[in-house]
Amino acid sequence: MSGLTLPIGIQSFKVIREERCYYVDKTPLVRKLVDEGRNYFLSRPRRFGKSLLVNTLKELFEGNEPLFRGLDIHPHWDWSVRHPVVRLSFDVNYSESGDLQRNIASQLTRIESDNGLDPVADRSGPDRLQDLLHNLHRTTGQRVVVLVDEYDKPVLDVIDNPGMAVANRNHLRGFYGAIKGSAEHVQFVFVTGISMFSKMSLFSVLNNLDNISLDPAFATICGYTDRDLETVFAPELPGLDRDEIRRRYNGYHWLGEEKLYNPYDLLLLFRKREFKAHWFETGSPELLYRLLTEWDMSPMQLENLVTDEELVSRFDVKDIGVDSLLFQTGYLTIVGEERRSGHTQYRLDYPNNEVQRSFNKGLLEHFAKRRINTVRHGEELARLLGENDFAGFAEKFRSFLARVPYPWHVSGDLSRYESWYASMLYMGFRAIGVDLQVEDMSSHGRADMVVFHEGQVFVLEFKMLRSGEKADKALGRAMAQMRDKGYAEKYRDRGEPIHLVGMVFGRQKRSLLEIRAEGT
Repeated sequence: MSGLTLPIGIQSFKVIREERCYYVDKTPLVRKLVDEGRNYFLSRPRRFGKSLLVNTLKELFEGNEPLFRGLDIHPHWDWSVRHPVVRLSFDVNYSESGDLQRNIASQLTRIESDNGLDPVADRSGPDRLQDLLHNLHRTTGQRVVVLVDEYDKPVLDVIDNPGMAVANRNHLRGFYGAIKGSAEHVQFVFVTGISMFSKMSLFSVLNNLDNISLDPAFATICGYTDRDLETVFAPELPGLDRDEIRRRYNGYHWLGEEKLYNPYDLLLLFRKREFKAHWFETGSPELLYRLLTEWDMSPMQLENLVTDEELVSRFDVKDIGVDSLLFQTGYLTIVGEERRSGHTQYRLDYPNNEVQRSFNKGLLEHFAKRRINTVRHGEELARLLGENDFAGFAEKFRSFLARVPYPWHVSGDLSRYESWYASMLYMGFRAIGVDLQVEDMSSHGRADMVVFHEGQVFVLEFKMLRSGEKADKALGRAMAQMRDKGYAEKYRDRGEPIHLVGMVFGRQKRSLLEIRAEGT
């Protein structure tokens, strides 16, 4: 072991450097930031190292030279120049009216006192901030560095209360406007948070910020790469399956050359030596679950979700897009990029196994509106399928469906019914990490679901019983479609047994009616 400490939950650059913690040197990218511009914005999911980056910038501009010895930036920085720093962090709870105003006043009072200035509590937030920037510039002779961490939390905390969310957004808009209005007193601005509010929304007054959230040059400014694991964290790797680390936790991508790990996942893995959903368990995507339910959106649609460049980088209180929200909060990431008709489209998918399993497990429990043992049900379904006990599989699936309220019974759209049942099986399998593909395209057609399990391939086709139709006839439709369109041919070269499995569901009984399987 290295004798270094794992910096779990430590957001202070000073503490990390003075207490001999592991540190991945991000100062080459920090130097690039400072050399190439003055006003930046960065969006990253929670627990991705944003606060540590902000704190690193604070120590750098304040000229705390000993902390940077041995790092890339040390010989390239003028340590004789020290800038006053205004660091604002919106990291408390803002669930009640007036919380935001009180917190801003408290932060400004502290900064004024720390810099030997008399607090001016009788001024409004924006006016007071402008006075502070002017006075710090005047008293020190150096322009001020402004750092804002979690800029969007006062809005996200009350996103379920549109009236209060809009009020907080408008208050922040005026407050942040004071920064741009004091440009002659400001040397450098760096703002970070989870969401990318549109410039017509929260940032209409800070439209001079350079959004580097999807800039490939700064893609790795937060997070760990595979190279970081093999070098910086090499002493922690013995005894851990390297391929499993990559499968479980790697995969976040912001258009750079490398995929990334969430630091919190890896630091907890190194301490606990257990492969668990470390990052996922620190937050609840309940809002996302509710939105997916309200919009009747199947979780299967989240795999290889195609979205426009504008949508993925936009978010507003009155215009919440599920694709942008899932991407910005870290439950989906960019896995592909292409240009079409002069504009960019991104393909989104789960970043890794941890997020895929945990998200679907939680979503299934949300649909059920009560705690159910998703792992046990999923494992039992997978076992019966692997043993080719299709009758047992059908009985278990019926029991599984009976535990989940059926939301689409008023619709006449049979495809939505099929999608609902497919989604239940999909989430049950995803919750335990079963390898599968949905709507898998071949040269002849598209299979509803293909499951790869226990050295076998299961091609699944879901059918809803049509009005006046018998179950046997519906099963015949399903089996004929798979045979006639050659769904199995795509998987021949795997050299594994292939099963065509048709399932028929009834609108009246709201359950699985019949199942049939045949080998090919």
